[in-house]
Amino acid sequence: MLRLVSLQILATLVAGVIAALLGGWSAMFSAVLGGMCCVVPNGIMAFRLFAGSQKMGGANPATFFIWEFVKIALTLALLFLTARLYHGLNWLALLCGFIVALKSYIILLFRH
Repeated sequence: MLRLVSLQILATLVAGVIAALLGGWSAMFSAVLGGMCCVVPNGIMAFRLFAGSQKMGGANPATFFIWEFVKIALTLALLFLTARLYHGLNWLALLCGFIVALKSYIILLFRH
């Protein structure tokens, strides 16, 4: 799980650099914020699932579904807050950063 979250952070930074080259600082910040809207909820969920698996009795399947719902709600809340608070938002860069972070696990699939 930690590898996946760190790969998402790396992919977000790469998307930010590419956005900066194509669209300037505003696009870079938008792409990084879009990626972080994906990375932060995934990191929280990964930490909570890891902590739950270390308890006596192991992981509970209901815990996964609860934290998946929390992850989706937190992702939507972060996207909403980003749209409301960052006035120089570049929507295309935000969505590209979000999608790059969301789909970065494909790199791990091709690696093995």
